[in-house]
Amino acid sequence: MIIPIELVQAQNIKYDIVIDDLPQLTFDTKVVIVTNPTVAGYHLDMLLDRISARELHVVRIPDGEEYKNLETIEKILNALFEHKLDRKSLLIAFGGGVIGDMTGFAASIYQRGIDFIQVPTTLLSQVDASVGGKTGVNNKYGKNLIGTFYQPRAVYIDPKFLKTLPAREFAAGIAEIIKMAVMFDKDFFDFLEEADFSDESMLKEAIAKSVTLKAWVVNQDEKEAGIRAVLNYGHTFAHVIENETNYTAYLHGEAVAVGMVMANELAVELGMMTQAEAERIKSLLKKVSLPISYSIEDVNDFYEHFLLDKKSAKGSIKFILPKGLGGFEIVSGIDEAIVKKVLGSFGENK
Repeated sequence: MIIPIELVQAQNIKYDIVIDDLPQLTFDTKVVIVTNPTVAGYHLDMLLDRISARELHVVRIPDGEEYKNLETIEKILNALFEHKLDRKSLLIAFGGGVIGDMTGFAASIYQRGIDFIQVPTTLLSQVDASVGGKTGVNNKYGKNLIGTFYQPRAVYIDPKFLKTLPAREFAAGIAEIIKMAVMFDKDFFDFLEEADFSDESMLKEAIAKSVTLKAWVVNQDEKEAGIRAVLNYGHTFAHVIENETNYTAYLHGEAVAVGMVMANELAVELGMMTQAEAERIKSLLKKVSLPISYSIEDVNDFYEHFLLDKKSAKGSIKFILPKGLGGFEIVSGIDEAIVKKVLGSFGENK
């Protein structure tokens, strides 16, 4: 299956998302593969067998969200300089969302921009992080606060890579699929409630549907000026959770799952969603072994972190909230007391 990206607000930016067996790839230039030891141990030989290039190098960076920082970017850039890459050279992001975000960021700033392609190996990166051109790194102030919008030349999604994925990583990817269904497609949500994700055909259908929805959004709004912000459903809360736990306690998709539960409770409080609908989402998250609770120790501190979110502006916090199942609303100016009431329900011993 081929899903096209055609950015209506940008000139001549078109590329394909290919969901199938990884094809043979030939490049008449220098190529650097950026990966980590875990992915390399499982899959690098397969990738190398499918790539032909004038010159081919591999850069391994540490595995984990805690290494998604400027120090690691400098390590990647130094390797590119050592291998004397030029503006016609190519990077390949081979791994999960952390690898994709950092490789794309490095590509966007090396000699003011070189090409890169995405070969995502986790479910989360296949359905979300690899599609749409968001790149970046974290710092002490928050997640992805340093980065660029920079589109890949292509994305190759091969579901076979998922066979070696740990159960937690797999569930984290399902969280992003559920996110797309809640925001955009109630029928898709109904499908997910009944789906058996161990069935390869069902999984591939879920991946394809999620990527199709993501591509539809990105094609309309590359740089998150409007509808693309809706993809951050659950993320406003999740980013605070990740920051509070130093990016080590939760996988990104796990934090998003908890963030969706929090966003849903705020939507219920505002009359945008029924409690029954919120419970359906919580039940589906629980069914796929995702966390649905988090203990907020300091409500005021948690709330203050919202103000550092990229979607907030002029001191007004912007929330992406579900409007029933299959609908959404971008809401700002919610009374602080209402938000803190909801946050308080996630306090210790709740």
